[in-house]
Amino acid sequence: MNPAILALEDGTVFAGRAFGAQTERSGEVVFNTSITGYQEIFSDPSYSGQIVVLTYPQIGNYGANEGDMESSKPYIEGLAVRDFSPIVSNWRSESPADRYLAGANVPIIDSIDTRKLVRHLRTRGVMRGVLSSLSTNAAELVDKAKASPSMAGLDLATRVSTPERYRWTSPVEPVSPSERIGKSRPAEYHVVAFDFGIKRNILRRLVTSGCHVTVVPAHTSAEDVMALRPDGVFLSNGPGDPEPLQAQAAEVRQLIGKTPIFGICLGHQVLGLALGGKTYKLKFGHRGGNHPVLNKRSGRVEITAQNHGFAVDPDSLADSAVEITHINLNDQTVEGLRHKSAPLFCVQYHPEAAPGPHDSLYLFDEFIDLMKGVKR
Repeated sequence: MNPAILALEDGTVFAGRAFGAQTERSGEVVFNTSITGYQEIFSDPSYSGQIVVLTYPQIGNYGANEGDMESSKPYIEGLAVRDFSPIVSNWRSESPADRYLAGANVPIIDSIDTRKLVRHLRTRGVMRGVLSSLSTNAAELVDKAKASPSMAGLDLATRVSTPERYRWTSPVEPVSPSERIGKSRPAEYHVVAFDFGIKRNILRRLVTSGCHVTVVPAHTSAEDVMALRPDGVFLSNGPGDPEPLQAQAAEVRQLIGKTPIFGICLGHQVLGLALGGKTYKLKFGHRGGNHPVLNKRSGRVEITAQNHGFAVDPDSLADSAVEITHINLNDQTVEGLRHKSAPLFCVQYHPEAAPGPHDSLYLFDEFIDLMKGVKR
């Protein structure tokens, strides 16, 4: 096997074996604690600009397939794991995972101590890094990491957004006869979805819930959205810092009160900005499938799927017409907002999962109820 190096901007270096593409990529080094669902992570546009460290020790053993794609291609900049398996053993596999990543020019490093790396990132915070299977010059790679762009202030959402409007019609499909999803509801509501880096499973969940979905680019104006005569507007997940999306927040602000709005992840942050709030960068973010969130309205704790490095500042919304509905029980960060008078709500986490638990699927029903109440 060829050697590979992961170099961090603080001078920390990890040496291992190379899989995937023989190349060199830079990005913010982050970690995800999910046990399964690595292909969904690879193809989630929210990971654009990031080298992902997976804490589960063996990755690649069930290969890759088209059905688990969350977008048209992998978006991660690189992958770091303890043990990458080139041997595939799963009836749904269509190709080895390393070949899938190599096709998108994504490098992989394995045989590193991912526990040590994750503890380092938790202590020091996420940082810029370079993953290379072309060079073993550690000092040179550290310098490249220091020179790479910081995630703070970076607009990646408009970079990954669709260039043109399109319709989405596919519902959630079972992966096996034993999986019970139920029938899709008849499509009664037209939802216009802003694409800031949207995951396909969000679109599938909207269709299964009873929606016609029109996906529009991130730069779409409020006027153009309303010209589509939506019953509701959805704001998607996506990568990068929400602060540069002031133009998008201004357009969303014009939609408040005119149509029901539901936001997830970056969409939640854009709504926070539209409501006059501010966002800030977290030390190492929340990425995984086991984050506990308190629903303050019901008193229930939901185990949630998460992927974000920024959060809405609750103090910036203290005097607004906004209610904080969900709180992260690990660090008390804001996980959900609801407007006190306008038909609008949003969450920081991922109720559509893929991968992750389904505790929060009820939020899609709440969006339907919101549209039903306005349309009635």
